[in-house]
Amino acid sequence: MQTEHIATPFGRRRMTLALVKTQFDSAGIRKGKSASKWKIYRDTCEARSLLGLRDRALAVLNALLSFYPETDLTEGSNLVVFPSNAQLIVRANGIAGTTLRENLGFLVRAGLIHRNDSPNGKRYARKGRDGSIETAYGFNLAPLLARSEELALLAQRAAEGNLRLKVIKEKITIARRDIRKLISAATEEGAAGDWQSIEDRFVAITRGLRTVKADAGLAESLDELTLLREGIVNLLEVQLISEQSDANGAENRQHIQDSNTESILEFEPSSETEQGERPNRKAKRQREPIRSFPLGMVVRACPQISDYAPGGRIGQWRDLMAAAVVVRSMLGVSPSGYQEACEVMGPEHAAIAMACILERAGDINSAGAYLRDLTARSGRGEFSLGPMLMALMRIAAPTRTRSAK
Repeated sequence: MQTEHIATPFGRRRMTLALVKTQFDSAGIRKGKSASKWKIYRDTCEARSLLGLRDRALAVLNALLSFYPETDLTEGSNLVVFPSNAQLIVRANGIAGTTLRENLGFLVRAGLIHRNDSPNGKRYARKGRDGSIETAYGFNLAPLLARSEELALLAQRAAEGNLRLKVIKEKITIARRDIRKLISAATEEGAAGDWQSIEDRFVAITRGLRTVKADAGLAESLDELTLLREGIVNLLEVQLISEQSDANGAENRQHIQDSNTESILEFEPSSETEQGERPNRKAKRQREPIRSFPLGMVVRACPQISDYAPGGRIGQWRDLMAAAVVVRSMLGVSPSGYQEACEVMGPEHAAIAMACILERAGDINSAGAYLRDLTARSGRGEFSLGPMLMALMRIAAPTRTRSAK
């Protein structure tokens, strides 16, 4: 691209073909076109990153527009303003003279204004006998009017880009918070896994976010955090299901042992046994203690249960069991049905079952009948809470992301 250096009273300036094209476009403004100068200014502010403008340049543009007497820029009217540097400095919040000249240059190179140079380098207007301006020398605002539609589109593009960036940052915040909670819960509950390596990876990704500014870099960091979170959830899911399978196996072995007529377990005599009737083994058999699921995992899978806990927060198992009693009453589950669930599943697992039922309340016709069915299946060794919790966790994760948006 060829350029020509033109010596003028304003100094030795570099004229590019891009500036020439902008002048041609300004000369071809549609007849009768009009646009609000402040609407154009707002669009320019929105699109400043795409135009390569700084805040100081926008302040100078605002000062220039303030010298145009009308609200609308209109084709056919005089669009040249001619304030002195001293006047511009006052209206541009008192910036230095060198900063003013530098940012005027930015506006010219961005194709937003033109310089109309006078023979003596001064900015002034020559008026006719009727007082109207015949010729003016200063800064021509015609490019703003000529590019009003383009600036509006650029502003829309910039707004969409800012929204995408905001969504990515929100997702990063949610992913970081979820990973931190998962790692904390896993280490506190003694879950198996190389949690130090996972912690180191998490810290490395988080540290890298400090230097990432571009959308692409943030999106890449979000992908890394998402993969790390999914890996942690999968690791815990496999472990929880394995633990629950082991627990069910222990229950089955206990049941077989109870059924053995030569079992070393002894039941105290009762009137029914003395009369030759079979004792109620389900109510009286000694159960092997079952290791419960991590409390943090339960709360993440069933977040609604926290609303019914003392103080609205579940920090320990007794908080969960207290909340389950409230939910039991609210959902219409009978005291006897819940008591039976506690006897068969154990109080902690019964509370977890109530939390799961609360999450799915909209899909369950009768919470009481549903709990009795789970209790019966659990007693037969046909039901495990693990898959239900994992399914609810998979549902809860995208729900939190959508609500953040």
